Amino acid sequence: MTTQTIEKLQVKGYATSKAGAPLAPYAFERRVPGENDILIDILYCGICHTDIHQTRDEWGGSAFPMVPGHEIVGRVSRAGAAVKRFKVNDLAGIGCFVDSDRSCEFCQKGLQQYCDHVVWTYNSTERDGKTRTYGGYSSQIVVDENYALKVAQSQPLERVAPLLCAGITLYSPLRHWKVAPGQQVGIVGLGGLGHMGVKLAAAMGAEVTVFSTSKSKESDAKRLGASHFALSSDKAGMAELKNRFDLVISTISAQYELNPFIELLKVDGAMVLVGVPAEELKLAAHNLILRRRTLAGSVIGGIPETQEMLDFCAAKKVLADVEVIPMAKVNEAYERMLKSDVRYRFVIDLKTL
Repeated sequence: MTTQTIEKLQVKGYATSKAGAPLAPYAFERRVPGENDILIDILYCGICHTDIHQTRDEWGGSAFPMVPGHEIVGRVSRAGAAVKRFKVNDLAGIGCFVDSDRSCEFCQKGLQQYCDHVVWTYNSTERDGKTRTYGGYSSQIVVDENYALKVAQSQPLERVAPLLCAGITLYSPLRHWKVAPGQQVGIVGLGGLGHMGVKLAAAMGAEVTVFSTSKSKESDAKRLGASHFALSSDKAGMAELKNRFDLVISTISAQYELNPFIELLKVDGAMVLVGVPAEELKLAAHNLILRRRTLAGSVIGGIPETQEMLDFCAAKKVLADVEVIPMAKVNEAYERMLKSDVRYRFVIDLKTL
């Protein structure tokens, strides 16, 4: 491992200067790597819908200039003197966060995503209270080794990158609700999140049904591993599926009717929301009460679970379906995402930066 001193780390990236402004070339400095840090030369970064929300300040709290990106895969180019898990030339991944307080009950349980002081990969502030975080639309990133993930060799890395957000977002609820072979799992929506839900649930042995408003997605749903496809706009068809599912996961971020999906659940079944609609969803309480159903939410996963997910995907050969783009086409990719014109995740090739 090398301990070469770096006075300042000059990094190239793409940033947006204000809410809604196009992303453009941006030069900035990373913090100097410490003895527990690794420096990663970024190879690929997936584009998550969160990136669009944040760059347009649709959730509030965005700070500019902003370098988005939290689906990062790269190669370690430097390792601090105290680093134990990584060495130079190892592959490494970074997901949605790069630090946390390390002492709260959630951090102690490996559930860092629920830490009140979690440090997000971008649009956040490091634990020193002053250093801004910048994401993966950039040439390099510095992270404490304890917040980096091991990535198996001999995989198409552009298809691994989206696992760091889209993959873990679906893997975590599937694991938490103990999906097992033969169970009935519904995935609502077939986009960047939904397509990973289909692949992961099928790899766990579940019988998967995709719910979509678009009939044109049926062939893709079955290619990805779904056993069944249902048009959610078909009221008669939806009624035939009532009381059938152990778990339904909704990836939808637009407004929709919640109750028809709750009615799909068996007694003790659960519906989990991972998509974030802009407005509140309405719920008929009796749909939960009369079948002891659960409505829950889930967000990504902690470091241990994310590593488990990466290992599972490597073993089962579960990878994202991607379209690789050069950095210069990121603004075009954003517009295409808003039109659902991608199958199923854009990934930036950082060699083009």
